[in-house]
Amino acid sequence: MSKTTGGLPLTISLQIPTYWTPEQAFAVFELVDDLRDAIWQYYSVQLIDHCRDQLQPRAADLPPPDDPPF
Repeated sequence: MSKTTGGLPLTISLQIPTYWTPEQAFAVFELVDDLRDAIWQYYSVQLIDHCRDQLQPRAADLPPPDDPPF
């Protein structure tokens, strides 16, 4: 894990054990799925807005209005 000067990690490496039983792996999978559903239930509008904002081209990426197309 990388640390900043303040001691907080820059990234958190998520390591999945290779020794889980299929039942344990499925339980974690269900937990993550339930977490995703709960987040979507509460934040769906904000997530949609955020995704739309991420997909729209920025003004700096658009050609000037008087620039003829190819």
